[in-house]
Amino acid sequence: MITFHLARATNGVIGRDGQLPWRLPADLKRFKAQTMGKPMVMGRKTFESFPSPLPGRRHIVLTRDSNWSAEGADVARTPEQALAMAGEHAAIIGGAEIFALFLPLADRIELTEVHLDADGDASVPAFGLGWTETAREDHSAQGDRPAYSFVTLDRA
Repeated sequence: MITFHLARATNGVIGRDGQLPWRLPADLKRFKAQTMGKPMVMGRKTFESFPSPLPGRRHIVLTRDSNWSAEGADVARTPEQALAMAGEHAAIIGGAEIFALFLPLADRIELTEVHLDADGDASVPAFGLGWTETAREDHSAQGDRPAYSFVTLDRA
């Protein structure tokens, strides 16, 4: 099973300067719970945005740079190689190019809809037809934190 894990603003923004453009502790907690113990497939920029590799998860980094390596990262040169390394359950965690590359293969999307138009330099468009919403949990804004929804989409 190939599952996307991402938070996306209403306008499609997922990142700004290699970071999330909002602070939602509940989203980070959900991400940790959903990816713990699973191999995560990501691009180099996503891996480099972490202060250090995330504990309890394998980091498979898909990059075109044949010289790139980093401690805690297993390097894949092709999407097929990344999926072979991940095995049965791959957690695709970004960035935008990686999501676009794996979208035709994805089975499920675990999405945090952040209800705001965010400024950013990385975005993911709507996923298109062929997805069915199978779960939704809405949360209201609190203080400087925007409203958001945890949404599960399954391929129809």
